Amino acid sequence: MSLPEPANPSDLRALAEQSSAWPFEQARAIVARLKKKPKDEVLFETGYGPSGLPHIGTFGEVARTTMVRHAFRVLTEDKIKTRLIAFSDDMDGLRKVPDNVPNKEMLTEHLGKPLTRVPDPFGTHASFGAHNNARLRAFLDTFGFDYEFASSTDYYTSGRFDATLLLMLERIEKVMEIMLPSLREERAATYSPFLPIDPRTGEVLYVPIVAHDAKSGTISYDDPQTKERVTLPVTGGHCKLQWKPDWAMRWASLGVDYEMAGKDLIDSVKLSGKICAALGAAPPEGFNYELFLDEKGQKISKSKGNGLTIDEWLRYASPESLSLFMYREPKSAKRLYFDVIPRNVDDYQQFLEGFPRQDGRQQLGNPVWHIHAGCPPKADMPVTFQLLLTLVSSSNAENASTLWGFIGRYRPGVTPQTHPKLDAMVGYAINYYRDFVAPTKKFREPSESERAALSDLRDALSNMGEDSSAEDIQNVVYEIGRREPFLDAVKKGKDGRPGVSLDWFNMLYQVLLGQEKGPRFGSFVAVYGLANAVAMIDGALARSA
Repeated sequence: MSLPEPANPSDLRALAEQSSAWPFEQARAIVARLKKKPKDEVLFETGYGPSGLPHIGTFGEVARTTMVRHAFRVLTEDKIKTRLIAFSDDMDGLRKVPDNVPNKEMLTEHLGKPLTRVPDPFGTHASFGAHNNARLRAFLDTFGFDYEFASSTDYYTSGRFDATLLLMLERIEKVMEIMLPSLREERAATYSPFLPIDPRTGEVLYVPIVAHDAKSGTISYDDPQTKERVTLPVTGGHCKLQWKPDWAMRWASLGVDYEMAGKDLIDSVKLSGKICAALGAAPPEGFNYELFLDEKGQKISKSKGNGLTIDEWLRYASPESLSLFMYREPKSAKRLYFDVIPRNVDDYQQFLEGFPRQDGRQQLGNPVWHIHAGCPPKADMPVTFQLLLTLVSSSNAENASTLWGFIGRYRPGVTPQTHPKLDAMVGYAINYYRDFVAPTKKFREPSESERAALSDLRDALSNMGEDSSAEDIQNVVYEIGRREPFLDAVKKGKDGRPGVSLDWFNMLYQVLLGQEKGPRFGSFVAVYGLANAVAMIDGALARSA
């Protein structure tokens, strides 16, 4: 990924130095770090625990870190080399069988083994770890992230971590002083940062270590089954570290400068930072983002499979809408469920449309600047996602050609060929309607006063010409709604007359379409067609007669 060429990089940097956008705030902390200890290269890292299929939270960490990385490149005018490592903890032992995978009985037989030694329950890769790593990489590659994938198994077994592992063994007393106060008394009694990989069973063993020998670089333990004393080197993949020391060892070994983590890991970050310092290295910069929650307000989990998967979001919306969701308020907890998708699709388009009208300072605060690494594409989306959903709902469209018939009449010359992104959004809207709108569609009966208003609206629309604009239609809808019980005495119209409450427009969608809310009604009728809208109102009046 090359840095976009601004007219003047120094002017852009000056604006970035004053920007309140959170990626720039994070990047400025890295710049300050380099002033204390200059480096020729800055290393960004994200971590992934491949115990379950990748979820959106994993993607979010890479997306957000990429935004910080780009912000750093702007602040340094791209004069310092940067790298991003997506590190997989695939040497961790499989502690439990995930809920959302096949062949669970087979996996049960391999509990305790490193994920890269557990057979793939899907039967497509050499191991369960390899399968989940591939799933993550496939999406990151599709999205175009610039990253290097790193496997814990590869780094341990290749000897890449050997020097730092030996240093950890040499300074084990300092590490223990940091870790023991954080542990329960029972666990503290047998704790060691080193976990042997049983040469007999291949399992990651959580056993008491009876001896540490820094000079020979070994640890010793008693085999829990044979009771024999076993001595293993801590190098070459014969052992791995418990995860907090492992995190610290990785930071120190690789020289990681930036890594963010979830709010639930605040204490872990602090402990790992202390261990990293004990190894003679500076812990990375970073921040703790809030967690993603499912529809019940519970933390999403790879093993439980709650919340949304990457593939599910992309069935209903574009990658850019997902990036917007990740950009927004990273330090606020957010529901990650299907109902957040439509808003993020349309908000992305609004940010994109507003970008050319902003000055340089405002553009650096626009999410699309960060989503597209400083070069957002030109906005060209003639209709909103919410409008497409309403069109699908009103016409019960089961194919894209029906929707394109409406769009073509509303926007002559707009076709799937001229607007491929809109064509993709048409497909998203049909999928979303089938899976989420249609099953919950419920028409409510209008009251007598609402029937009267609907009848007047029907007559007014039937008297309008087919070439009426969306604005003309909206004005008529607004005028018909200016009556009790829809008057809004507080909100005045442009002409000073009483305004119209949202209850009027909500009623239209609830009675006519069986949904709670919708897009601007005038725009919907302009696309759907006046005759079709009149027929819809006739149908609603007939149902409630």
